[in-house]
Amino acid sequence: MSLTKQYLFTLALFVLSFVALGQAARSPFSTFGIGDPYGNALIQNQAMGGIGVSQPQYWFVNNQNPALLVFNYYTVFQAGGLLESKTISADTSKIKSVNGNMNYLVTALPIKPGKWTTSVGLMPFTSVNYRTEYFDIVENSNPIDTAIVAEQGSGGLSQVYWSNGVRIHDNWSVGLKAAYLFGSVVNDYTNTLLTVPQPVGYVVAVNEQTFIKDFQFTGGLSFSKDSIGSKDEYRISAGLTYSLSTNLKASKRTIFERRNFGGNPITTDTLILRRGSVSLPSSLTAGFAISKLAKWTAGAEISLQDWSQFRSINAEDNENLGQAWRFSAGGEVTPDLLSENFFKRITYRTGFHYENSPFLVNNNPVKDLGINIGLSVPAGRSSLDFAFSTGKRGNKSKNVLEETYFRVYFGITFNDQWFIRRRFD
Repeated sequence: MSLTKQYLFTLALFVLSFVALGQAARSPFSTFGIGDPYGNALIQNQAMGGIGVSQPQYWFVNNQNPALLVFNYYTVFQAGGLLESKTISADTSKIKSVNGNMNYLVTALPIKPGKWTTSVGLMPFTSVNYRTEYFDIVENSNPIDTAIVAEQGSGGLSQVYWSNGVRIHDNWSVGLKAAYLFGSVVNDYTNTLLTVPQPVGYVVAVNEQTFIKDFQFTGGLSFSKDSIGSKDEYRISAGLTYSLSTNLKASKRTIFERRNFGGNPITTDTLILRRGSVSLPSSLTAGFAISKLAKWTAGAEISLQDWSQFRSINAEDNENLGQAWRFSAGGEVTPDLLSENFFKRITYRTGFHYENSPFLVNNNPVKDLGINIGLSVPAGRSSLDFAFSTGKRGNKSKNVLEETYFRVYFGITFNDQWFIRRRFD
């Protein structure tokens, strides 16, 4: 192994160490549904606003559209981490949280280069991380009693997936992704009674644990036409993905506890044991891109998902979710891939996204607008990858709460010719 590859491998192990850091930063918007979705965008896609269903990538895993995997002629391994800071603002208060976690481990292996490529990976699917506290009046109390109510959630779903892309024509390819979703969501509610002059010596709590697991399938279609223009230097491409709606197996346990002020249970009773399913709605993403050789690429895409079709394990409950959509656009440029000037061989990226979230807060939709930048620093066929995203979700005047965020994505990409039979003349 060369010194460069040893150096990159060491950095990869450093990235893997972030598994222990835990969940993403807190967000009150993760209370809805099964949590905040992560999406399937890798670092190179995040830097371009999240686009990735249409434009082929040769040196990175085509993770967002399995049909594009046929453009991975080499074995590719990617690992990435995420650090993020979120500030939640209301009229009279502001809370900031910072956290980090492992973002993904993915690899793509060409079975028959240019014809059939397979990919496997491990990624987060959703994240739940919130905590709120407020005072409430105890009903029918005389004299009037007040309680401190705390609501908090943690957990989320992860996905292990297997994708395959197959070329069916010079310009057309299809793909299929099978993802196994698994994980748990824990919601905890506590009431601390502020009785005067004799406070109650314990905290009343209800703990809800929902365990979810099952498969979700996504199909992909890609059209790509190169050698366009007087010098045969342009490529146009389009892509489409469709994730099937699915009923995920779920079980829910509701526990009633009396706890001491340190949070340790004094008594515990299981109130409800329920088995059922969580219904995820289908989603559709379509995109278009144009590129010029290895110099630049620009593209745009739109995603649609009707979360009114969502059902929690309480079958009648869709949590008042509605239609969600996301528009993103971006591009990348490599000044001169073969230049001796190091900075001209770096790939620079930028983009933006505008999103309509599926939930209503204060009877108003929650909008998300963000801008993205990033770059890939080459090291032979491998690279160090970085992306930065900042934006705002929600609006204090319309949604009571407003969330501003700053995210740093960092990772590593390896490319090599594994599992390819050597030929000698």
